[in-house]
Amino acid sequence: MELDALDQRILGSLLEKQVTVPASYPLTLSGLRSACNQTSSREPVSDYDEHTLEHAAKALKDAGLLRIVWSDSGRRTLKYHQVLSDALGLEEHPDRRALLTVLLLRGPQAPGELRSRTDRLHHFAHRDDVETCLSEMAQAGLVRRLARRPGDRDHRWIHLLGDAETEESAPTPAAVDREQPVADSPAARDDRVRGAYDIVAATYTERLVDELDELPFERWLLDRVADDACRERLPVVEVGCGPGHVTAHLHERGADARGLDLSPGMVSEARSRFPDVRYDVGDLRRLMRPEAAPGWGAVLAWYSLIHLAASELPGAVAALARPIAPGGRLVLALHAGTEVRTASSWFDLEIPTLDVVLHEPHEVVRLVEQAGLVEVEWYRRGALAHRGETSERLYLIASKP
Repeated sequence: MELDALDQRILGSLLEKQVTVPASYPLTLSGLRSACNQTSSREPVSDYDEHTLEHAAKALKDAGLLRIVWSDSGRRTLKYHQVLSDALGLEEHPDRRALLTVLLLRGPQAPGELRSRTDRLHHFAHRDDVETCLSEMAQAGLVRRLARRPGDRDHRWIHLLGDAETEESAPTPAAVDREQPVADSPAARDDRVRGAYDIVAATYTERLVDELDELPFERWLLDRVADDACRERLPVVEVGCGPGHVTAHLHERGADARGLDLSPGMVSEARSRFPDVRYDVGDLRRLMRPEAAPGWGAVLAWYSLIHLAASELPGAVAALARPIAPGGRLVLALHAGTEVRTASSWFDLEIPTLDVVLHEPHEVVRLVEQAGLVEVEWYRRGALAHRGETSERLYLIASKP
C-alpha cells in the first residue's frame, strides 16, 4: 500500500473522527476539509481545498479504502466513510487502529508521544503497552522503528502505508499572506462577507444559537462582562453579533445590551429570535458612542475581526476602543494560530470565498495596548473536538483607563 500525503491525511482524519465525533460521522465534504486542515493534532498543518479532497477521495474509493454514501437523514448529502481499518484487519484491534491513526496524522513519533496523543482514541495504561503494540504492528508489516537521533531518548516509529514526512524532509512552510482578504479591495471583501453571512444566516442560527449552553468558559467571561456593566450602569454593544445569541445572553444577565452586524440577514434572524433586544445593521469600524451615555461599558468583538487583513486590524481595534467609557472593557474572541484559511462553502452551502485570519496572542495584545487599553488579560483554549472545532481559540479582555 502506497498512500501519498493527501491520502494519509484523509484516511487518518476519517479514522479519528469516526471515534471522536461519531454523531457527525461519516463526514460531509465540508466536514472532511475541516478535519484534514485543522490546526491541532496535525503535522504538518495543511490547507487542502474541497476540489482536491473530492478528487483524492474518489481515487481512494476506487482503491477500496473509502466508501462514499448518502446521508440517511435530512438533505441528500454525500458523506465519506473510511474502510482502511477493515482492509487492514484493525476493527478488532482498537489499540493498533489508534496508533496508526496518529502516525498517519502526525508522522514519526516516540512511544511516549503516541501514548498521550492516542488517549482520546484508545487508552494505554503504560508506555510499555505502546511499545508492545508497536512491536506487534511491526510483525504485521504496518510500522517500523527508526534509528534514534542524536539527543533523543527514544526511538521513533513510522507507519509503512506510504512515505511519511520527517522533520528533515518536510518543506519549509510558505510565508502567510495576511493581506489576502483584501487582495482585490476592502470593499469587495466586505461584499463577500455580507453576502456569505446572508446566505448562511438561517442555518447558522439554527446550528449555533444555543452553543453557549455547552461553553462554560465563554459563559463565565460573558457573565463577568455583564456584571461589570450593570454595576457601572453603562450599555454594552456586541459588534458582529451574528444571530444575536451572545448579545441576548448579556441582556438576560441584566445588561443594557444591543447588537450590530454587517449582514442584514443575520440582523433579521437576531430580531426574530430575540425581539426584546435591539439589533442594528452597521460596520464595527464606524462604532459610535451610545446615545444616552458617555461611552460603552463594554464593546465585544466576538469572532467579528476574523475576516480583516493584518493591516486593517490596528485601525479596527482602535475604532472599537475609542467609544469605550473610562473603566469600560474591550472583549475580543478570535481564532488562535498563524495561518489564513479560505472557504467557499459553509454548512454545506456555497458562499462567496471568505478568508479567515488566525492570530497569535502576543500580536493581539500588542495592538490592544497600542490602542491605549490596560490590564490586558488573555486566554487560549484548545479546539473542542466534540463540537467539530478545528482551531484553538483566543479570548482577550482589557480596560479603558
